Amino acid sequence: MTSSATPSANPLRALAKAHQSPWLDFIRRSFVEDGSLARLVQDDDIRGVTSNPAIFQKAMGEGTEYDAQMRDILAHEIVAPGVLYEKLAVADIKAAAHVLAPVYEQAHGKDGFVSLEVSPYLARDMEGTAHEAARLWADVAEPNLMVKIPATPESIPAIRASIAAGINVNVTLIFSLNAYKDVVDAWLSGLEDLQAKGGDLSRVASVASFFVSRIDSKIDAEIDRRVAAGDKDAAALKTLRGKVAIANAKMAYVYWQEMMQTPRWKALEEAGAQTQRLLWASTGTKDKAYSDVLYVESLIGPQTVNTLPPATMDAFRDHGTVAETLGTDITNARQVMEDTQRLGLDLDGITKTLVDEGVQSFADAFDGLLGSVAAKQATLLRDKLTTLKTSLPADFQEAVDKGLNAWRKDGSIRRLWAKDASVWTNGPEAKWLNWLNTVDDRLNHIGSLEAFQAEVKARGFHQVLLMGMGGSSLGPEVLAMTFGKHEGFGHLYVLDSTDPQQVAAFEKKIDPHHTLFIVASKSGSTLEPSIMLAYFQDLAKRALKEKAGSHFVAITDPGSKLEAYAKAEGFWKIFSGDPQIGGRYSVLSNFGMVPAAAAGVPLRLFLEDALRGVRMCDGSVPPVSNPGVLLGTIMGVAATQFGRDKLTIIATPQIMDFGAWMEQLIAESTGKHGKGIIPIDDETLGGPKRYGKDRLFVYLRLATEHRHEQDEAISTLIDAGQPVITINFHNKRQIAQEFFRWEIATAVAGAFLNIDPFDQPDVESTKIETRKLMAAYEKTGKLPAEEPFAQHGPLVFFADQANAAALKGDTATAILKAHFDRVKAGDYVGLLAYIERNRETLEWIQHARLHVRDAKTIATAAEFGPRFLHSTGQAYKGGPNTGVFLQITADDARDLPVPGTGYSFGVVKAAQARGDFDVLAERKRRALRVHIKGNLKEGLAALASALHDAL
Repeated sequence: MTSSATPSANPLRALAKAHQSPWLDFIRRSFVEDGSLARLVQDDDIRGVTSNPAIFQKAMGEGTEYDAQMRDILAHEIVAPGVLYEKLAVADIKAAAHVLAPVYEQAHGKDGFVSLEVSPYLARDMEGTAHEAARLWADVAEPNLMVKIPATPESIPAIRASIAAGINVNVTLIFSLNAYKDVVDAWLSGLEDLQAKGGDLSRVASVASFFVSRIDSKIDAEIDRRVAAGDKDAAALKTLRGKVAIANAKMAYVYWQEMMQTPRWKALEEAGAQTQRLLWASTGTKDKAYSDVLYVESLIGPQTVNTLPPATMDAFRDHGTVAETLGTDITNARQVMEDTQRLGLDLDGITKTLVDEGVQSFADAFDGLLGSVAAKQATLLRDKLTTLKTSLPADFQEAVDKGLNAWRKDGSIRRLWAKDASVWTNGPEAKWLNWLNTVDDRLNHIGSLEAFQAEVKARGFHQVLLMGMGGSSLGPEVLAMTFGKHEGFGHLYVLDSTDPQQVAAFEKKIDPHHTLFIVASKSGSTLEPSIMLAYFQDLAKRALKEKAGSHFVAITDPGSKLEAYAKAEGFWKIFSGDPQIGGRYSVLSNFGMVPAAAAGVPLRLFLEDALRGVRMCDGSVPPVSNPGVLLGTIMGVAATQFGRDKLTIIATPQIMDFGAWMEQLIAESTGKHGKGIIPIDDETLGGPKRYGKDRLFVYLRLATEHRHEQDEAISTLIDAGQPVITINFHNKRQIAQEFFRWEIATAVAGAFLNIDPFDQPDVESTKIETRKLMAAYEKTGKLPAEEPFAQHGPLVFFADQANAAALKGDTATAILKAHFDRVKAGDYVGLLAYIERNRETLEWIQHARLHVRDAKTIATAAEFGPRFLHSTGQAYKGGPNTGVFLQITADDARDLPVPGTGYSFGVVKAAQARGDFDVLAERKRRALRVHIKGNLKEGLAALASALHDAL
């Protein structure tokens, strides 16, 4: 863009004689900083600036001129890309406003404006638009700002409200006379509202941006189509090419002139109000057959504005002609409008389409802008963010791209953040979305957590024992396994089992005199935490007497049975959960942060890392740039379109426990109504021939500790055409980011599956069956009798009638062979072991699962009960009927009574296992239970041998 060397001959300057203001439809930081805008104001008498998302996208998405401010902001704040964009835009708008301030003052507040648009995403949201207009007005805090609001029917009341609040408004996307009339009424009503409040009308300015060339583009295209088709009115139609837009604009100007003579306006003018000027927008010529200054020269008239893109401004400066044309030839303009209607060109329909397209176009441009800002933000933050790399087959990638674009067009990530249940099933989902805000909430209340942490350290506990299940235990377990023991704090142990051997093993790890006991239960009435608490509270009371309560902390939802009990028992602390956060989404709430505090995890650093994940998954980040939406879309597309519903988790050993938390989140969230994603955790990597076409691999790679053999194995899978997602961690603390990313991703995947990812209907079914069995035990002193259908040595086999009928065999090997012969391609095998979880049993179950995997080329899950009941158990019962299950139970080497009850841990575990199997059978799952009599080690060896022979 150049400025004229001979101002006296400059057509732009000559517009002042016609009382029209030329505005520039362009802004860029360098353009303001290098004095180019000031020169246009000086040399060309440019009297205003307009901006829009497309303009900012070109400015911010290219080059490095915004990098310095970005770095400065990101060094001091953790912000979402949407907030970062706004800070950059506000700085640009303020700088341009300062350049135009002399014009504003000279014009007594009637010119010299800079326009900034409310988010295009709010075009159909009246309350959101009004709120954002007020916020932008306050943030920019310059008197010569104009806030741009679209003239959609939904936003008309926001225009009125903004004018009434004393905000300068540039009403945009006006295409029709009827829409303009609505805008004028909103403007006048807003002024009347302001006057009624005693406001100063003289300082409120407004323009009505009437779009021009886009109308001719639409009309001309329809004319050309009809002429080419041999329309009988071809000759008449041809005469209207390039004329309808200008005639339409002139009719708007005529209406403005009429309104200026009404008593309604005269009363406001008398009170000091400024007129709302018509602003001609979209004045760049689209059709090369027309003059490049057609929409400037044809619309020159008093009390108007023409906002010019740089190319049009240069063209008009070079060869434009200034004459008052707007009020001339009105009769011909009316005739053009009449002919347009007579010839059936449907101007009303076209203008409605143009509004819709304009809203979508600005939203698309805003997507591009925010995507550019997000990409630049990620580049500048470098190793402060985890990174995701995808290696997908071409058809898979194409489907993912389509899914992301659908989410973009539907604004689904913004709707998710707005807690709009229609993202899923339009059911109760909105009640379970406070996890979106929990990191901000915990940082806002970090003082109480840090004070608790300091007290824990001061008291010198040697151990911290957390008792909980599912979401209350798996997140803390990840923290304990990933970070280990912190200097000055006790070792964090997590107990999530009713196996009496396991309970006894944890009892040996602690000294009640030096242990902080944390019991975590959202409902406060979950069976397992209740009986763990009973056992260890009894232990503590015997050791600590009346001081026992001071060693106990409860985490539970307000008003729960546990909260009342903790108060009555004099617990040291009670921390509240959020009733609108489900257990599996609670790791970044008190259910994760209180154990983290007790274990010495640096809370602020951890939560700030989590916050980086939150911000990059924000609703302002378009799907293709949003790490949570991208991951969730891949998961959803994999399961629904490619049958790749076995999400196989591979991890660097130092962060491998993260997979156990992922298991619960994904399985319990998605596995229902016959649909779901089955997480496969800790299955040792094999070669490509070990895997079918139902896998989607996720490689959690800790860059500082990565293993070359894992990298090479993953590369081999990629080369073999398996889809792989690699997530790089730059330090272990970045699991905080991934907690949130996976929560978002799971919610997104749930939308693709068309299920509610926040309920767990089949978990309760097992609890019901367990309660029935426990009730029978309390009544009779024993569990209901059960009959095995076979016994071979220490292996006793149980099944429901239907399964037993399919499992004929005269040896353990034959029975197991019959069971696993039911496995087919696309299935998975679940080994569900209700035994103590220790190094020896973990090694056994790993060997067993790999033997099954390699023999059958299927996915395998290795789970310990009852902990998996609060995790993957939901998907096994409610998800797709592709599981083949071997439940393993055993005689307990020793049992432990549950204080205050008439039953033991062994009885509870047995009831849970039987209740679990009953529900599997009721859901027509292929299931077999093998019970080990006598010595567990010998029984497992016998089972392993039989498995080997069977497979």
